[in-house]
Amino acid sequence: MRYWFAGVMLVGLLTVGSAQAQQKLSPVPGRPAAPDFTLTDVKGKQHRPSTQRGKVVFVNFWATWCPPCLKEMPSMQRAWKTLKHEDFTMYAVNVGEDEELIATFMFQIGVDLDFPLLLDRDSSVVKQWKAPGLPTTYIVDPDGRIAYRAVGERAWDDPQILREIRALMRPSAHGYRVDNQPR
Repeated sequence: MRYWFAGVMLVGLLTVGSAQAQQKLSPVPGRPAAPDFTLTDVKGKQHRPSTQRGKVVFVNFWATWCPPCLKEMPSMQRAWKTLKHEDFTMYAVNVGEDEELIATFMFQIGVDLDFPLLLDRDSSVVKQWKAPGLPTTYIVDPDGRIAYRAVGERAWDDPQILREIRALMRPSAHGYRVDNQPR
C-alpha cells in the first residue's frame, strides 16, 4: 500500500502546475460501467452511486496531502452550488485517511463544503476505479457509465466543464434540460 501512495503522490505533485492550461475532460472510450461501491461520509451517512441512476455522478478521489486536491476543492464547491438542483450528484472520495485529518484539511482550505466527503479507508475503491493519481475525477453518465476522466486539478466551475457535464443530463419531457437550454 505504501508504494501505491508514493506513486499517487508523485503523479499528484506532477500535476500541480498543469491545471490552469488544461481544463478539458478526457472522454473514456467505450463508456465502461462505473464500479459500484458503498462508502460512509464524514457525517456517518452511507452513499452508493448506483442509487443515483438518472443523474450525472461526479466521483473525485483525493487526499489531504495532495496540493492539487487542496486547490481544486473550492471550485468543486462552486460547481456543486451551480449543479446540485439539477440531475447531478457529487462525491469527493478521500483515500486512506480519517475524519480528523479531513477536518484539519477543511479548516485549511477555508471553504465550507456541503457535498458528501466519503471515506475510502482501505483504498479499495480508488483501486477498483483504477485512478492513476490524485486528484482523479470521473464523470458518470445517467446510465451509470464512465463518460469522462480528469487526472489532475481542474477548475470545476469553468463554463466549458459545466457545459460538458450538463450535456450528459437527460432532457426533460419538454425537450429542455434542467438548465432550460434547448436540446
